[in-house]
Amino acid sequence: MTEYLDEAVIPTGFDVPVEPLRQAAHYTGDPGCIAEARAFASLFLEQLRTEWCATVDGRVEGAVLLVVSELVTNADRHSKGPYILELEGTDASVSVTVYDSSGAVPRRFPRDPERVGRHGLEIVHALARTVVAERVPVGKRVRAELPLSED
Repeated sequence: MTEYLDEAVIPTGFDVPVEPLRQAAHYTGDPGCIAEARAFASLFLEQLRTEWCATVDGRVEGAVLLVVSELVTNADRHSKGPYILELEGTDASVSVTVYDSSGAVPRRFPRDPERVGRHGLEIVHALARTVVAERVPVGKRVRAELPLSED
């Protein structure tokens, strides 16, 4: 709710939703799933802008889409079954979580500009505030949290 006093807008503290915006999508691993996941994330960010009045600039959107691409690509490549992309956001951050059926927790390799491939988790760690990979009863969960501002 917003109150007006002498034409000034005064936020009352009730303007922002209480619960984070959450959405999830299921992917089979068929060709095109990674592009579908990126499109899903892009729509999620637009909804976050609208419903949370979150400031999601081009840099942040690019980072979120890159993290989605990397985590979904890893799930697609290393699991023997479908995977789930879960997005959660507020006006301060976005979390990207991917669940897949492989119990093998991904390894982060040391920097090596001469290495071909295996840079995905290195990229995710560079873009995210936190990255957690853990086993769950049906496989693993990899979660990356990205701030919406550099504060």
